[in-house]
Amino acid sequence: MTTTTSAPPQALSRVHPDLLIDGTWTPAQSGARFAVENPATGETLAQVADGNADDARRALRTAADRQEAWAATSPRSRSEILYRAYQLIVDRTDEIAAVMTAEMGKPLAEARGEVAYGAEFFRWFAEEAVRIGGDHTITGDGANRIVVSKQPVGPCILITPWNFPLAMGTRKIGPAIAAGCTMVFKPAELTPLTALLLADILIEAGLPDGVLNVVTTTDPGAVVTEWMDSGLARKVSFTGSTEVGKTLLRQAAGTVMRTSMELGGNAPFIVCADADLDRAVDGLMVAKMRNIGQACTAANRIFVHRSVQADFTQRLVDRMSALAVGDGSQDGIQVGPLVEDKAVAKVEGLVDDAITKGATAQCGGARTDGPGHFYPPTVLTDVSIDADLTSTEIFGPVAALIPFGTDDSDDDGLDDVIAMANDTPWGLVGYAFTQDIDRADALSTRLQVGMVGINTGLVSNPAAPFGGIKESGLGREGGRLGIDEFLDIKYVARPINR
Repeated sequence: MTTTTSAPPQALSRVHPDLLIDGTWTPAQSGARFAVENPATGETLAQVADGNADDARRALRTAADRQEAWAATSPRSRSEILYRAYQLIVDRTDEIAAVMTAEMGKPLAEARGEVAYGAEFFRWFAEEAVRIGGDHTITGDGANRIVVSKQPVGPCILITPWNFPLAMGTRKIGPAIAAGCTMVFKPAELTPLTALLLADILIEAGLPDGVLNVVTTTDPGAVVTEWMDSGLARKVSFTGSTEVGKTLLRQAAGTVMRTSMELGGNAPFIVCADADLDRAVDGLMVAKMRNIGQACTAANRIFVHRSVQADFTQRLVDRMSALAVGDGSQDGIQVGPLVEDKAVAKVEGLVDDAITKGATAQCGGARTDGPGHFYPPTVLTDVSIDADLTSTEIFGPVAALIPFGTDDSDDDGLDDVIAMANDTPWGLVGYAFTQDIDRADALSTRLQVGMVGINTGLVSNPAAPFGGIKESGLGREGGRLGIDEFLDIKYVARPINR
């Protein structure tokens, strides 16, 4: 594979830059390719096959043809494939992390963390594959048996975003394999290399030909519409923007397709008057700066009680100002580039708007000159609730602090801050820091979100059901519920012969 960059050549050389259809790496039928760039340098990493609707049709036809045989495999066989893939990912951590950092920008240490996190989905669902259950009862009149079983939903469409190129793949592929579903998989065009490397690992782990088919493309509308309208696919699992998710839901209605949607977020982060401030700052650094702020779970609106505002702000500014910014492949770097120039322009516009409306930049606040798509860690204070960044995902390293309550620590301001936190169409995750158990219970209950972090800035875990409410999506990924998204329930009635 030819590259024109200083990124680790050995890691990149293991990536197949073609489509994967029926177990074979193949160029797009048109011969077209597109460039994948390093966001830290702008250099080209690879030229990847640019699939179209014809390629998509061939991939889904393969998945449909392989579905019956794959569903008939034993749960133990599926489990062992996932276990082998888990171990291969762990063994190749440094290689996968190097590719991820090169194409996405996150620092190597964080990329290694994603590899560990992503691998755990395969281990978790390897264990769930052999625990798919059912039920058996007798009707009230004693005349019939009720046998309830769970069966694979059928060929699945998997669509993943660019910000977690390994973990978003394993979080969908893992339960699909465990349940006995075949797949067509479209990774993000900005970060396809990690997904292609993952597909190759699954082949090495023994996944049969045609169970997973991968189509990379710069025309996702044509590829995904071909799949959605085909009548062959029975499930779509999408992670991405709410706007695209709504389009897919409309398309899914045409064939009444099963859907899982993990969409946008506008996470509130609430620092109560009685919060342990060191712990709250630690939690915010995780909730805000994970993946350079480019996460749907990122703390977007940071509500700080006025009685602790000055102290909390100074501690946060000290931490944010000390972060090392640069090419994530270099030692000691803590903040890499944003994924593309459009992302920098968006963050820049949101910060400028907030400052125009009364906010003050305590650190950062202006884009960095030079090559690469960098924006410095930024802390904004006295952000107006009318600022644009309070009603859209920032997706960058900007902490927007909004005061609530009064200078009196006895005035908890709880009703007001919960009202502000819930004043959004999204409802993915919320965070709250308090040392009062009753206040923690009230926040957990009243925040209109699918997940709540109390005194922690990290909620993602393969053992937990990840997902939101309102316009943040439908369904859950991970945990014991994750595999149910890929299973249909069948009821069989059998007369009892006496």
